[in-house]
Amino acid sequence: MDIDDRAEALASDLGADTEEVKADLQNLLEYDVPIDEAVQSLRRKYGGGSGGGAAPASKSIGDVTTEDASVTVTARVLTVGKRTIRYQGDDYTIFEGELADESGRISYTAWTDFGLEPGATITAGNAGVREWEGEPELNLGESTDVTFADETLSVPYEVGGDASLADLDPGDRGANVEVAVIEVESRTIDGRDGPTDILSGVLADETARLPFTDWNPHPDVAEGASLRLEDCYVREFRGVPSVNLSEFTTVTPLDRAVEVSDAAPRRAVGEAVDEGGAFDVELVGNLLDVRDGSGLIQRCPECNRVIQNGQCRSHGEVDGVDDLRVKAILDDGTGTVTAVLDRDLTEEVYGGTLADALEHARDAMDKEVVADDIAARVVGKEYRVRGVLSVDEYGANLDASEFDLVEEDPGERARALLTEVSA
Repeated sequence: MDIDDRAEALASDLGADTEEVKADLQNLLEYDVPIDEAVQSLRRKYGGGSGGGAAPASKSIGDVTTEDASVTVTARVLTVGKRTIRYQGDDYTIFEGELADESGRISYTAWTDFGLEPGATITAGNAGVREWEGEPELNLGESTDVTFADETLSVPYEVGGDASLADLDPGDRGANVEVAVIEVESRTIDGRDGPTDILSGVLADETARLPFTDWNPHPDVAEGASLRLEDCYVREFRGVPSVNLSEFTTVTPLDRAVEVSDAAPRRAVGEAVDEGGAFDVELVGNLLDVRDGSGLIQRCPECNRVIQNGQCRSHGEVDGVDDLRVKAILDDGTGTVTAVLDRDLTEEVYGGTLADALEHARDAMDKEVVADDIAARVVGKEYRVRGVLSVDEYGANLDASEFDLVEEDPGERARALLTEVSA
């Protein structure tokens, strides 16, 4: 339902002038007021009360669409997360998570504390519907009537939010994980209230490794610690899920060490690209080519971007800092990625240091000889590459942390793969 239809229906319901209601509605939306909150505000302004008109239709969750203005649903609460957001200059504590019935699941945001708990069965009357990342989401506000049922609704989903790292997806809220802290770094960022101290790093369990940010540093989040984290939310960071801890996240040290796999999950290139990226993945394929922009490069001293002819896109003319890099095309028959090697890995492949490469280029009076030499060493060979895979409109890039020549027998690997498939 577009704004014209929404305004016309609201004006008819309130007995008010359509153009006047539409102008007021547009004004509120321009200030990023959620649509259901804007509608309720206008109901109050025009004397329509908090209900206003006929009760919204009862729907199963699987039937709720972004075309709905508001609905009534009966559902089981799967997860409940809590965090503070800043909205139009004011701080609000919101509750968020997922609801479910037999037909499906849906995210929700509650702007009022309804006392929701995982496992509870509720009926949410007059719940607003908005679009969030292409999917419908329920908004539970002042006009929403939430009642609790004595009988428990059976749903085909896990209740409570416990998950492994491999199960997490961007948008998850109220998630609980048991993890080991692999890396942690304290940083000061320019936050919404000025300089803000945060923690960031890497978490791991038996299934995966993921980046994390602790926006309200917890003292127990330290390298080597095994922790249970309750009430986390998940965002997308460079194409992969990122675990976020807030001031409401509960951090509990475990009396056992969380098992962590040293190996990254191995994927076919096409499969990994189709999944949209991975924070820690291993790909094996043939190296087809070394791309332009490999070998000796220069970076901006301010932002570390690669520069061309002494020019940075952000900082203009700068004195570039010398560096080494490889951008190589890796192909396994199912797809291709660009494997990007940093200076350390490039020096291993090149067989010399940055200083050696600079001397080589000076002797040849051509910096391209370094990239040519690297290409002669690696093109046509099979490599195992581990790293962070990101996929965007520019293609698939694997920032490598490991880059090893494959020496295992291809026949043995094929037989092992056939055995695995047959099983």
